[in-house]
Amino acid sequence: MTGMEWPIAVFLLINLLAALVRVAHGPTAADRMLAALLFGTTGVGVLLLLAYDGGGSALVDVALTLALLASIAGVAFARRAWGKEA
Repeated sequence: MTGMEWPIAVFLLINLLAALVRVAHGPTAADRMLAALLFGTTGVGVLLLLAYDGGGSALVDVALTLALLASIAGVAFARRAWGKEA
């Protein structure tokens, strides 16, 4: 333990709160989708922090799965939102 776990956890919590505000007040669907991707990224960070703190390798696997699902959701949104124009 390096003592940096608490500041990192607070930073990730602030990220989640900022994303929650953006989801609630986002003017467009793209803003809301980017906030959802931020949820996924922050979730990966939280899971990796928990795995580092002694949660085991199963949390790393869940974090990798969440990262993969978030990227697939972003691509699917982009194809649906802007795929008709091409």
